[in-house]
Amino acid sequence: MPDLEELYREIILDHYRSPRNRGELESPPAHRVEGFNPLCGDEVVVSLLVDGDTLSDIKIAGSGCSISQSSASLMSAAVKGRPITDVQALIATFKRMMSVHGASLGSDVTDGREHDRTAFPEGAESGGDAADGARDDEGPLDLSKLGELAALQGVVKFPVRIKCATLCWNALFQGLEELRTADA
Repeated sequence: MPDLEELYREIILDHYRSPRNRGELESPPAHRVEGFNPLCGDEVVVSLLVDGDTLSDIKIAGSGCSISQSSASLMSAAVKGRPITDVQALIATFKRMMSVHGASLGSDVTDGREHDRTAFPEGAESGGDAADGARDDEGPLDLSKLGELAALQGVVKFPVRIKCATLCWNALFQGLEELRTADA
C-alpha cells in the first residue's frame, strides 16, 4: 500500500518538523526523566505532571533523529490528559508493535496456532528489549487503537531504529514507575 506508507511518512515528518508538547515543565512539581540512546546519539527529557490518576501534562525536550523526535511528539500528543491506566496500556501496545518479533503485527503462525511473542504482562518492566515478558495469551495487535502512532509501525523493518522509536516510551514508563514507587 504505497498510499498508506506515504501517509505514515507524512505524519512522521509533520511531528518531526512541528513537534507537539516541546519544552520542559518546572521540576518540581513535575517529574523529570532522561533517556539516552548511545547507538544513535538520541537524547530525550520527559517532564510529566501527574494529577491524581491522570497524566495531566507532559513536555518533551532533547535532540535526535527524525524517528526518535517524531515518536516523542506522537507519544506526548497521545498520552497527555489521559488516565495513567490508559497510558500504561498504550505504552505496552506501542512496545508490542515495535517488537522485531512482531513483524506480522503481533503474531506468528506455527503449527496452525497463533502465538504472540511481543506483549508485556500488565505492570511488567517494558524498558528492555521488546521480547521481555512475552505472553502467549494476547491476540493479534489492533493498530486502530494506536491512531497516528501506527505511522511508526514501519520502524520494525529496521531493527536498529527500534531503540530510536522506543526511547521516549521507555523514559515515560520509567517516570511513571518512579512516581508509583515514590507514592507507595
